[in-house]
Amino acid sequence: MMPALVFPLLLQAAEPLPECDEKAAEMGVQQPMNQCAQRDFVIADRKLNAQWQITVAVMKARDEAYAPYRDAGDTRPGWFESLREAQRAWLAFRDAHCRIDGYTARGGSMEPMLVSFCKRALTEQRTQQLKELAESPE
Repeated sequence: MMPALVFPLLLQAAEPLPECDEKAAEMGVQQPMNQCAQRDFVIADRKLNAQWQITVAVMKARDEAYAPYRDAGDTRPGWFESLREAQRAWLAFRDAHCRIDGYTARGGSMEPMLVSFCKRALTEQRTQQLKELAESPE
C-alpha cells in the first residue's frame, strides 16, 4: 500500500486553484461559477489519481502473490491488467457521458460548469470504487 503522505504531496504538486467568489456566484456571474466547478473537479481528479496509485499497487501485489498458483492454461488477464482496462473504459465513459450532460446548455456559458459538475460527481464515485477494490479481500 502507498504511504499516507502520497495524497497530500499530489495535492501540493499541481498548480494553484482559482479562488471561488461566492458573491459573484450568488449574483449569477457565470465565469466564477465555471471556474469553481472546474476547481472542484480538479480536486476530485487529484484524489482519484492518488487512490489510483494505491489500488494499482494492491492489484500488482495480488498478481505477484497469485502467480505461483496460476494454472498454466489460465490466459485471462490479471488483477492489474483488468484494472487498467476498466479504468481506460471508465475514463472514456465519463468524458462522453459528461459531454452529453453539458449539452443541456449546449453552446451556452453554463455548459462548462455542467460538464465539470458531472465529471466531479462521477470521479468521486470512481475514487470510492477504486478504494473498495483495494480494500476488498482477494
